[in-house]
Amino acid sequence: MTYKVLVVDDSSFFRRRVTDILNKDPQLEVIDVAINGQEAVDKAISLKPDVITMDIEMPVLNGIDAVKQIMAKFPTSILMFSSLTHQGAKATIEALEAGALDFLPKKFSDIAKDSDEAGSLLRQRVVEIARKSGFSRSRASATIKPSTVQPTRERTSTVISSTTPRTSVPARANKPITRSSGKEYKLMAIGTSTGGPVALQKILINLDQNFPLPIIIVQHMPAAFTAAFASRLNNMCKITIKEAADGDVLKPGHAYLAPGGRQMIITGSENAGKIKILDDDSPKITFKPSVDISFGSAAKAYGGKVLGIILTGMGSDGKEGSRMLKAKGATIWSQDEESCVVYGMPQAIDKAGLSDSSIPLDMISTSIMKEVVCG
Repeated sequence: MTYKVLVVDDSSFFRRRVTDILNKDPQLEVIDVAINGQEAVDKAISLKPDVITMDIEMPVLNGIDAVKQIMAKFPTSILMFSSLTHQGAKATIEALEAGALDFLPKKFSDIAKDSDEAGSLLRQRVVEIARKSGFSRSRASATIKPSTVQPTRERTSTVISSTTPRTSVPARANKPITRSSGKEYKLMAIGTSTGGPVALQKILINLDQNFPLPIIIVQHMPAAFTAAFASRLNNMCKITIKEAADGDVLKPGHAYLAPGGRQMIITGSENAGKIKILDDDSPKITFKPSVDISFGSAAKAYGGKVLGIILTGMGSDGKEGSRMLKAKGATIWSQDEESCVVYGMPQAIDKAGLSDSSIPLDMISTSIMKEVVCG
């Protein structure tokens, strides 16, 4: 199957470059380009591409507003290109909230050591979200609705509505947790990648201010993005959310987001956990931050008293860390296939037999409350 791609950017050089890269994959065909957001909206409706690559800063209509209009008129899988700045991070997060599925830095040297590697990564990411092209159209009537949960602090953004991608038959039965297992927990750990910003917001916004556990979060994200993302989540949620810093003491009702480009290690004990942030220049470790590293350190500090959750994401990061937690007696959940943007990380957990339950995104926060709070 060949996926149709619309490339949107006001730079003729960047349009040509992205087009040349994508057309090297026989699964992809760039059917047209657009030079501004309004043209992107018009061509999305007339050409019906499977995926759109979208710049943020453009004349006539910017990328964020273009995403909003496309998702309202002809929902399509969209990958955003962003600058690795604080402002670029804020704009990218807004685009994800508007309905974009994924993002990449516009400066390819920020994501790969050479042009071949960068091109391969771009093609891979476009193919992954192109495979989800059907789910957006099947949910064309879906609208962005405010959550019924009212946080204690004022919100600054619209809550992301849920979307359910079209995928193959789920690998296992999916169900919410209907009653507590009775286990004692001291920590909740979440790992995610592509599609994670949407999934995390949907889960965390439903947790009460007095949530009884500290939460560590590993989201694959550039260094320039994590502080802005943590701040945005903090403004929306009732629990306190921050970018993790070296020396942070883990407190109930607080969530700590691993800083991009570094590793978050959990030290101490189950009653006195702390965070250690390490620089990581090792070429052997692909992800910085890495779910495996954070989960593995949590297994040493907290043993089996951890609820680990693997959400949507490409690859298998988190499998070995979950294996270490599982060996200590921890509980591991995975997001179900149908609600994942990319069923990679959860699939790795499921196939390895590490997941105690595979749960639809819409039901994860309710399941957490039943397992942790009502237990």
